[in-house]
Amino acid sequence: MTTRIDTRFAELKSQGRAAFVTYVMAGDPDLATSLEIVKALPKSGADVIELGIPFTDPMADGPSIQAAGLRALKNGMTLKKTLELVRDFRKDDNVTPLVLMGYYNPIYIYGVDKFLADAKTAGVDGLIIVDLPPEEDDELCIPALKAGLNFIRLATPTTDDKRLPAVLANTSGFVYYVSIAGITGAAAADANAVGEAVARIKRHTGLPICVGFGIRTPEAARAIAEKADGSVVGTALVDALKNSLDAEGRATAKTVNAVAELTAALAQGVKGAQQAAE
Repeated sequence: MTTRIDTRFAELKSQGRAAFVTYVMAGDPDLATSLEIVKALPKSGADVIELGIPFTDPMADGPSIQAAGLRALKNGMTLKKTLELVRDFRKDDNVTPLVLMGYYNPIYIYGVDKFLADAKTAGVDGLIIVDLPPEEDDELCIPALKAGLNFIRLATPTTDDKRLPAVLANTSGFVYYVSIAGITGAAAADANAVGEAVARIKRHTGLPICVGFGIRTPEAARAIAEKADGSVVGTALVDALKNSLDAEGRATAKTVNAVAELTAALAQGVKGAQQAAE
């Protein structure tokens, strides 16, 4: 099985550079604007897109991403509409890897088999489901792999060498290393500590390792890209979107560009890491 994720990381490896992975919430601030934002991400330099599944009770998300999920839910976003968004995105872009990130509850309610079939048909490449540990792999991970989707696992600063093999056992696509012990957007990532962690994880796996949580600026994205196979930015993009909304929380003429411009600046930061490494 070779997915768009596998293909993209192979391309980037041959170019000698890290991936720039962007995260936005599906349906934030509304479905139509969200689709335009997702379409703009690859054109602005995103190599991989993580699309958040709105959920009422997120446990790993900081205030910014929680608020984004609530804005989406308030405007009627659902898992079914998230898959429709992916389907519409794929009409114009059949190469950019797209990963759904979220929690198990909406998928469980949707029905695992139906969800996996619909996700694959829509053009989803992988899943990051943060509240399903390896002990529950039969629940979604194994069926997802059989359906041809990558299942991307999180490793954290508290994932020690004893725990890592279990975390990595059925992981595919890439490993998402959470750079801080805490929620999204809570603190800045320490590039030196990340470098040590990435080196340790690489002793256990040949998969690419992307680092997220705590990366907000082009400089930070570049520093992480010099230590890892990818930099993941979410909260900063979600904040740029939020700051473009009107007083009622609705999209304005500035909304899509606000996200696209920050994406472009962050992408330049990641691409700058290639020169530093040469």
